[in-house]
Amino acid sequence: MPRPHIVMRKIRDVLRLSFEEHLSRREVARAVQLPTTTVVHYIKRASAAGLSWPLPEDLDDAGLEARLFVSAAPPAVRPEPDWQKVHLELRRKGVTLMLMWYEYSETHPDGYA
Repeated sequence: MPRPHIVMRKIRDVLRLSFEEHLSRREVARAVQLPTTTVVHYIKRASAAGLSWPLPEDLDDAGLEARLFVSAAPPAVRPEPDWQKVHLELRRKGVTLMLMWYEYSETHPDGYA
């Protein structure tokens, strides 16, 4: 379960204290009362988003959140095996689940492993 986002004011304070005041990560964490790992996490996100201090004046809280927390692309859909065919084939003599998996992996290399 992902952690809830910190109030944007605290994130702005983290960026200001880190980039403008040049405080250490621990000093920033102590000043804004956040864990050091959280401070490092937000500074890395800001750097990856190309943000530094001062922030652009037209960047409101919603815009800052959108740049820091870019939603990840949905996971790729893997092709599901044809389970009816699997059950029918497994009834035949000499057919194993491993053999069925090899056939599946040859036709769907990006499928389940």
